Amino acid sequence: MSYLRTFLPWIVFAVFPSGDWQWGALAALAVSVALIAREKRSGTGFDALVIETGSAVFFAVLAAVAFADPHSGVHDYSAALSSGTLAVIAGLSLAAGRPFTLGIAKRTTPRELWSLKPFVRTNVIITGVWTTAFALTAGALAVAAHAGHGHSTAATLIQVAGFVLPMVFTVRYVAHVQAKAAQPIR
Repeated sequence: MSYLRTFLPWIVFAVFPSGDWQWGALAALAVSVALIAREKRSGTGFDALVIETGSAVFFAVLAAVAFADPHSGVHDYSAALSSGTLAVIAGLSLAAGRPFTLGIAKRTTPRELWSLKPFVRTNVIITGVWTTAFALTAGALAVAAHAGHGHSTAATLIQVAGFVLPMVFTVRYVAHVQAKAAQPIR
């Protein structure tokens, strides 16, 4: 559920009709800000809100561009830019040594595990998979947009796969790591 909440602004943006992209960007910005405000009120630090903060910045810029010129060429590449932005945010979190999934994982993991190497390594791997998925999705969407299919069913399927595949990996990998940790030491 935490991942769904984290990516809710992107989902909101994706479900808006293409012709209403400026309103989709504005709605996604509103959701981003609301999520950040909710999490900050509950005591969550910004280190756990990497994607949410990056989302708010991205959708603020996109909404400004979209309202300034609804027929901007940016529109055709907005899906690719969205995935590309997520790849950059996730990649920067890895480069900074603070994988964005750490903040999500800490919400459901006992505090005493947070600094353990296996916990951190697991999140580095998971964030790497998400970063790769976002980058590949951005590339595929850019190719689709360049071919004139940026707002097609195929582009939608690419976007869905770009979220579903790393989410499935995350669930399965975490289950694998937990099962392995629960095995008795021999």
